[in-house]
Amino acid sequence: QVQLAESGGGLVQAGGSLRLSCAASGTIFSRNAMGWYRQAPGKQREVVAFITSGGTTNYVDSVRGRFSISRGHAINTVYLQMNSLKPEDTAIYYCNSVPPATSWGQGTQVTVSS
Repeated sequence: QVQLAESGGGLVQAGGSLRLSCAASGTIFSRNAMGWYRQAPGKQREVVAFITSGGTTNYVDSVRGRFSISRGHAINTVYLQMNSLKPEDTAIYYCNSVPPATSWGQGTQVTVSS
């Protein structure tokens, strides 16, 4: 089975920064793109950023210029640097392949206060 572990979330004031980390147990990211998803209360889970095996990065418009996704030295690690955080970024953040595997980790809570 797939094991995914997210960390680095927390409470931060608007304008602050957080760096999220993800580690996967297998080789899920060896061929697929690596992505970060988020789910806010009452909303569907959406992908906000992903990086392909070739290193191309993609972002949704709402985070472009503020968030940066990167790969770790190991194939099973991925990071999300989040700057200039806004209250609208408040959500549980998950990592997974793109497209996602059916198994998800616990996620990490990001809360941005006004």
